[in-house]
Amino acid sequence: MAKLLYEYDPKILLALEKAIEGQSKFFNYLLENGFPELAAFANAVRADKKAFQWLFDNGSPELGVLSNAIDSEELAIAWLKKNKLTFYVIFTDACRGVTPAREWLKKNNQDLFLRLALTIHELLISQQNDNWDYHKYGRR
Repeated sequence: MAKLLYEYDPKILLALEKAIEGQSKFFNYLLENGFPELAAFANAVRADKKAFQWLFDNGSPELGVLSNAIDSEELAIAWLKKNKLTFYVIFTDACRGVTPAREWLKKNNQDLFLRLALTIHELLISQQNDNWDYHKYGRR
């Protein structure tokens, strides 16, 4: 299994957060400094299918599954549970706005992951709003 998110240096996770926000400077930093799996994960969370596939093809399938779980895909959530990736299950719930999961992160001093979850939650809301905006329909 590849490195788990909580095994990365906090500075790298902050760069991941900025890449998830769509800041290309941070995406490029991850890509060019030995963290292509995090760059791909950032784009997979942003609904990039090529990045999602890259994760599976290049040894980071759990990050691909995590991206799908964040999108509420039940099979992905079940896979995380089956493989005892409990932290990812909690993180997934926090990303989707589940209050007890966010409280767990806060109580367990996982402030950086709470911050990441809030960033991803905002992205999910934006993606959902874009799906309902007929002006943007068919532009993706």
